[in-house]
Amino acid sequence: MTKVNFEKRIFLGITGKEEKDWQTKLKDLTDLKINKAALFLERFDQAQRKKIYRALFNTTLKQIPLCHISNDMEIEELSFLESKFKTKYFNIHEKGFGFIDKWPGFEKKLYLEMDKNNYLSDKVMVEKIGGFCVDLSHFKAAEVEGTIESKYILERKNSVKFNCNHLNGYDGKNNTDLHTIKSLKDFNYLKNLPEFLFGKAIALEMENSIREQIKFRKYLVKLLNNLFN
Repeated sequence: MTKVNFEKRIFLGITGKEEKDWQTKLKDLTDLKINKAALFLERFDQAQRKKIYRALFNTTLKQIPLCHISNDMEIEELSFLESKFKTKYFNIHEKGFGFIDKWPGFEKKLYLEMDKNNYLSDKVMVEKIGGFCVDLSHFKAAEVEGTIESKYILERKNSVKFNCNHLNGYDGKNNTDLHTIKSLKDFNYLKNLPEFLFGKAIALEMENSIREQIKFRKYLVKLLNNLFN
C-alpha cells in the first residue's frame, strides 16, 4: 500500500474578513519564507481582492494550491490565480452552481463545499464539476445530525473525486465547527473520519496566526500520518 504523506498535503491558510487579516498573514508568510499557502477569498469584496492580488507579488508565495472563491468573482480572477500561482482547486458553496456559467473552462476545477443547513437545492449537482472540497468539521456535524448533506456526500463515495478539504476545529458539545483553535483537542474528531474524505490539498481554515497555524500543521501532519499509514 502506498504511504500517504500529509506533510505534502496540508497548507497554511490566508483567511480573514478585514484588510489587516490578510496583510498580517501575508507578511508572516514572507518573513518565514513560506512559498505555498491556501487562499480564502469568500469574505473579501472585489476592491479588497484587487489589493490582495497586487500584494501577492510582494510575498514569497509561489503556489496557491486551493482558493475558496466567491460568487462575484470574474473568470479573469480565476485565470490569474491559475496562471500566476498554479491554483488547481477552486472551491464553491452550493449557491455557486448558479454562477458556473461565468467561469467557462473552469467547471472541472471547481469543488463543492457543502452547507450545513439540511437543505439541498435541485441545482446542486457535484457531477457537473470537479468533485468535493469537504470541510471536515462540517461533515462531522452533518454526520452527527444525519443531514441531507452528509448523505449526499456518502452516497458518492465511489463515484466522485474528493480532491481537497478545509480543516478547522470541532466542538462536539455544540456540534459545530471552530475557526479559532484554542486546543489540540479541537482536532480529535479527525480520528473518527473515513480516509476517503481527505484530499490532495488540505487547507487550514482558521483565524489563528500563521505561526500558530504552523504549530497546528505540525501536529496534524503527525496525527494523520499515524492514522492512515
